[in-house]
Amino acid sequence: MAAISPPRPPSLREGGERDVSIGTLTTKDFAALAEGEKPFVILLPVGSVEPHGPHLPLETDTIISFAASRRAVDLLAEAGIEARIAPAVPYGVTDFASGFAGAVSVPAATLTAFVAAVAKAYLEAGARHVCLVNNHLEPAHDAAVRAATEGFAAGSASVACPLTRRWARTLSAEFKSGACHAGQYESSLVLAARPELVREAVRETLPEVAVSLSEGIRAGKSTFAEMGMASAYAGTPAKASDVEGREQLELLAEMIAGEVTEALGVARVG
Repeated sequence: MAAISPPRPPSLREGGERDVSIGTLTTKDFAALAEGEKPFVILLPVGSVEPHGPHLPLETDTIISFAASRRAVDLLAEAGIEARIAPAVPYGVTDFASGFAGAVSVPAATLTAFVAAVAKAYLEAGARHVCLVNNHLEPAHDAAVRAATEGFAAGSASVACPLTRRWARTLSAEFKSGACHAGQYESSLVLAARPELVREAVRETLPEVAVSLSEGIRAGKSTFAEMGMASAYAGTPAKASDVEGREQLELLAEMIAGEVTEALGVARVG
């Protein structure tokens, strides 16, 4: 009988970047990770299909969640954790953008049920932990994502979202001001992650829209239009840069790594 070869490791993409996507694994690859000695963690990016001004793509939030997850895989590897990125959940509660073309919203209960089912399936398949990485910051959406972790065993599920104050205070001044929808903060992140998707000729000419979403929400406003965001953006996208984007992505990745290692009780070096 021929010798049985061990499962091959995940492939490398062109240029040497390791492919850390769950979707490109074979069943043997997945089994090797699930049965390995290191904790096997799933990072599940969550986003939305939502207008982000005239210069950013509708999938901006999903792009950010994926890019931050990609960097977090490396940080978690340094802590002895095998993390992989699941296919994203690109739909969410997107009611604030109501009235703008391209806003696609799903009911909160539907989102919670679906995300919870996906997380449960990964845990049953052998993952030790599932982290929901969310960068669509609409309050009802955030609540729906967090609700998806209810009922799981302690340490098996977490949410990494910059709405949490401990992480929000580490991010840019614009983010902390609340004037950050498709502004300098998010435009910088997309410039770092997917620059080919940014309409640069448009972005560079956009005037500042001094609207704080957090203040608008506290005032009882529930749509971008009510807040005065006539073009579905706030802040100063013209000031965005890929340098700032890389800095913010690193902070978001630290957020993910922090949530995962704390949930697992794993110490990080450095």
